[in-house]
Amino acid sequence: MLADLDKAVPDLAPIMTTAPDVLVLTDIDYDAGLVTLSKLRDVLGKTGLDYPHLLAVRPNTGMPTDLDIDGDGRRGGPRDAQGFGWFSGQGGMAVLSRFPVDLLADHSNVLWKDTHDTAIAMDDPAFEIQRLSSSAFWAVRVATPDGALTLLTLGATPPVFDGPEDRNGRRNRDEVLLWAHVLNGDHGPIPEGPVAVIGNLNLDPARGNGLHDAVRTLLAHPRLQDPMPGVQTVAWDSTGPMRVSYVLPERSIVVGENGVTPPSPDLGPHGLVWVDLALR
Repeated sequence: MLADLDKAVPDLAPIMTTAPDVLVLTDIDYDAGLVTLSKLRDVLGKTGLDYPHLLAVRPNTGMPTDLDIDGDGRRGGPRDAQGFGWFSGQGGMAVLSRFPVDLLADHSNVLWKDTHDTAIAMDDPAFEIQRLSSSAFWAVRVATPDGALTLLTLGATPPVFDGPEDRNGRRNRDEVLLWAHVLNGDHGPIPEGPVAVIGNLNLDPARGNGLHDAVRTLLAHPRLQDPMPGVQTVAWDSTGPMRVSYVLPERSIVVGENGVTPPSPDLGPHGLVWVDLALR
């Protein structure tokens, strides 16, 4: 079973209820030595969930650029970083697993201007140095008892909180499309199967803000399948229910049961998305 949790919360009931073999977390702070992640692993261990294998690499969040990207006349603010963050590593990404994990590829340092079919503006204030990923892009190999599975992970920026230039919307578009470009061979070697795209795309196929064609393109990729079409994964007060988190396995993988833990006032607006996969 694979699961994606948009935001780590004090109440771990969704994780305990679904008990995933592999857990991908987005919007979790990164620190040296994986102190926070190790503490979470220890807490989960006391509930009977054993995750001996951890993976996290410094994300782009809070990484300084020494530029005034947001145009407020000052440098060093959270919107002047490679990815939004008040400090380096805020709101990164992590993987906890029952099985051994290895980082096969890290596309987090790919420049936005160098991505296939980029939507960056030629006059972007950080055109020469802006990384595409607002958090991280990792290809993570999981050595399951039934064979290796490669997770293509991401946590994309929300396509809001900007102005008429729609910088965040265009960046979100290109983040959502990155793994589709990788699977097409437009960014280095094509990952060998089986693979699964997993993470928070922050984009619904039809509802809310954003360039919806990006996620529609990813959902329609010939190598991937969508086991949960139309399923809502978040309920925001301002927009209502939407789908922003995804687990998209390769078509060769047999998909079993799946679901989303319901959002609640105590646990936050996001649900935990889980899918049972059979690799054989």
